Amino acid sequence: MLDPAEQVLRMAFVTGLSRRVATPWIQVALASTVPAAEAAREGRMVWVPSHTDMARRFPRTALALPYPIALGVVPVSSGPTRWGSLLQLWPGTHEPALSERETRALEEGAERIACLLQRAAEAGHPVRSTELRVMDPPPTRHAEAGADLTERLPEGICALDLEGRITFLNGHAVQLLGGTRDGLLGARPWDALPWLNDPVYENAYLGSLFSRLPTSFSARRPPGQWLAFHLYPDATGVSVRVTPGEAPGDGGEGDGVQDPVLTPTAVERTRPGALFQLLHLSSVLTDAVGVRDVTDTVTDHIMPVINAQAMALVTADEGRLKVVGCRGFRRDIAEVFDGLAMSAETPVVRAIQNGTPLFSTDGDELRRTSPSVQLSPDKASFAYLPMFASGRTIGCCVLGYNRPHLFPPDERTALISLAGVIAQALERARLYDSKNQVALGLQAALLPHDLPRIPGLQVAARYLPATRGLDIGGDFYDLIRLDDTSAAAVIGDVQGHNVNAAALMGQVRTAVHTHASAGAPPDEVLARTNRLLIDLRSTLFTSCLYAHLDLRHHRARLATAGHPPPILRRPDGGTEILDVPTGILLGIEPEAEYRTVDVPLPPGAVLALYTDGLVEVPGTSLDTSIAEFAARLGNADPRSLDALSETLVRRAGRTRQSFRGSDDIALLLIKPDARGAG
Repeated sequence: MLDPAEQVLRMAFVTGLSRRVATPWIQVALASTVPAAEAAREGRMVWVPSHTDMARRFPRTALALPYPIALGVVPVSSGPTRWGSLLQLWPGTHEPALSERETRALEEGAERIACLLQRAAEAGHPVRSTELRVMDPPPTRHAEAGADLTERLPEGICALDLEGRITFLNGHAVQLLGGTRDGLLGARPWDALPWLNDPVYENAYLGSLFSRLPTSFSARRPPGQWLAFHLYPDATGVSVRVTPGEAPGDGGEGDGVQDPVLTPTAVERTRPGALFQLLHLSSVLTDAVGVRDVTDTVTDHIMPVINAQAMALVTADEGRLKVVGCRGFRRDIAEVFDGLAMSAETPVVRAIQNGTPLFSTDGDELRRTSPSVQLSPDKASFAYLPMFASGRTIGCCVLGYNRPHLFPPDERTALISLAGVIAQALERARLYDSKNQVALGLQAALLPHDLPRIPGLQVAARYLPATRGLDIGGDFYDLIRLDDTSAAAVIGDVQGHNVNAAALMGQVRTAVHTHASAGAPPDEVLARTNRLLIDLRSTLFTSCLYAHLDLRHHRARLATAGHPPPILRRPDGGTEILDVPTGILLGIEPEAEYRTVDVPLPPGAVLALYTDGLVEVPGTSLDTSIAEFAARLGNADPRSLDALSETLVRRAGRTRQSFRGSDDIALLLIKPDARGAG
């Protein structure tokens, strides 16, 4: 389901998988390149017939779901309202295309869901994705009496639910697996049996569960007995046959099924769930650009997965600690560490200085041995994970647990790797933020800090940069007071997104201001500014729209150099896209001439000047986009220009995010009132 305010999709309902398995994929940004987001964003079905095709089109999803599956997503919407998307998985053996029956079922299902959501919203009880809800699987098909049948079979039979827990096993399975029936029932095999505690074995179960395809493998039970496992999944769980097997290379005939031999390769093993959750985090962090994005991603996606109740990201800068992200710890504890000197005797400083992780399974013991250490009194266990990036330790990731936590070797390995992934993302984000701050500062310095107050005239301006690093835009606007009854308004866009574009933008704005203040008419202002750009020998071109506002007679004289046409909203709410003779862009033709046009500007009317970033939408013609913007302007409330400009720019900003646009947005609204007649 789509959260329009945050522009994210949150998993609301799931069936066929457990909450534990679904949690790593519970939230994605609407702008991200994953199937569920693409279907919701673009309003069309997305069909991925194989994992190979997924790796090519959606590498992030392929990394997170490395199983032989096919995937289909349809948008869930009613009219202009986007509710989210409906995603279904099929085995990878599915035909390359959906059948007509399957396509119709998907589309009708999405339509029925949309109708229910619309009805709930209209009734004042909108459905919101506040918590993942796991729908019950289909009911079991057979009575318990069927267990007698399995006891007669000469092989082990057991059943796993969607959580991977053993819900049934016959006597032969108990004998082959070892242990006791009571010890195995309700447990996951890889938890209850040490010789199955390896990523490859749990991953075989996950692969079978996601793909709904039979899976087989062999494993060695100490001291030397080989067993063959055959997994048969459906929507309710996985049935498993366990039979004596042959050692690799013995060439046993068995039942004709060739089982891949999966053997442990490391003493300290990483749980497959943790492994793929770590891979998923790595792919999610590629979308995070700033430090705030990284910390939000880590706390939102990782804490539920690793079952930590608190997390803090602490960096070391200029000999002091800085808490860049914190959740779950008490505020006063975070404040103690923020600004703490690196000479302090704390586990955080020790982990950063030594580059060695520290795991405290008993917080009380740590308090006794290190009484000066500041710890959250409500936390029982802690992990202090040094974060390495660019060949150095940049900080520490601190985890807190409400209950005693043992940190087995496999989990320690996963957590240490996790800290490394976070550190690399954090280092990139800090570099981005520093460049972005410089770019935004330069950009802001070249734009007017405040527009002049002119009697008889209301104005509002908005600027939304698309700055990434040092990718500085060249959009500009200005309002110039000429005398008691006249003013000038200008808006323009320098080609390119770099420091040169920003510098030229400053020169153009200064030139326009100078010529306007000298009393030049609109056509002369543009012609003189054009000659300046020619003399500067700039390789960049500039669009510009200049308006001379006659407040006494309620008229405006307009001239344009290749800029999008202004829009006039009349007092009665009707809108008009003004037909201004289009001159050539500034900086191309030395002898270019520009023409002016007079238009009425009555009290209560709104004149909108804007740059193309406000209206451009990929796949839509510019004329259509401008007409749609004019309609929005006509339907909006013009009483407060500040509120009106904020609404128009916010709407354009959401559109730009949905289509991953990268152009700046500038908007200048002008509204004369009756006082201008004096």
